[in-house]
Amino acid sequence: MTTVDIPAGWPADEEEARAVQDELRAEVVLDEPGPPPGTGRVTGVDVAYDDERDVVAAAAVVLDAGSLDVVAEATAVGRISFPYVPGLLAFREIPTVLAALEALPCPPGLIVCDGYGLAHPRRFGLASHLGVLTGLPTIGVAKNPFTFTYDDPDAPRGSTSPLLAGTEEVGRALRTRRGVKPVFVSVGHRVSLDNACAHTLALTPQFRLPETTRRADALCRRALQEATTRP
Repeated sequence: MTTVDIPAGWPADEEEARAVQDELRAEVVLDEPGPPPGTGRVTGVDVAYDDERDVVAAAAVVLDAGSLDVVAEATAVGRISFPYVPGLLAFREIPTVLAALEALPCPPGLIVCDGYGLAHPRRFGLASHLGVLTGLPTIGVAKNPFTFTYDDPDAPRGSTSPLLAGTEEVGRALRTRRGVKPVFVSVGHRVSLDNACAHTLALTPQFRLPETTRRADALCRRALQEATTRP
């Protein structure tokens, strides 16, 4: 487990954080398809918090994209690096997530975030932010539609409907299980929306959420428990 300090010069308030988003948003790449689904490696990242103890734990779990077997995993623990502000959650998570990714013994391939990419009020959620900082292809697969609207997709697995900000499509509602609430997929960096949805379907053979997210969630929760129960 890696221990993380808050980086020097990290934004201290909302104004500074939004300025960073504005600067980095111009670097998001939207004209690449990304790796083919079911090939190479795919890595899930997730975080867990203990706000009372000022602790955040991040996990990165690498899967073989074909078999969905675990290839490698790593965790990092640090102080919470930014207050809770909707739309700025990446600033609470990125230092420890980056440390977990850097601790992996192999390249992560495509990164899947439990959150948003372009489906963000400033079009720069965690998946986009992480993609720009690492240069890696990233997607966001969220549990809820945030502030955006959508029509319920048809019942069969694989059905989609646009996730809309007014008339702008910022992602898609994707049905990964028949009759179960959809997930909300958005592009992060260097992946097309069609491909992001295809990857999400490849990662959900049994459950609503991607295997990457399920495994990273379990691992970061264990890491947080270990970090907060040490004598």
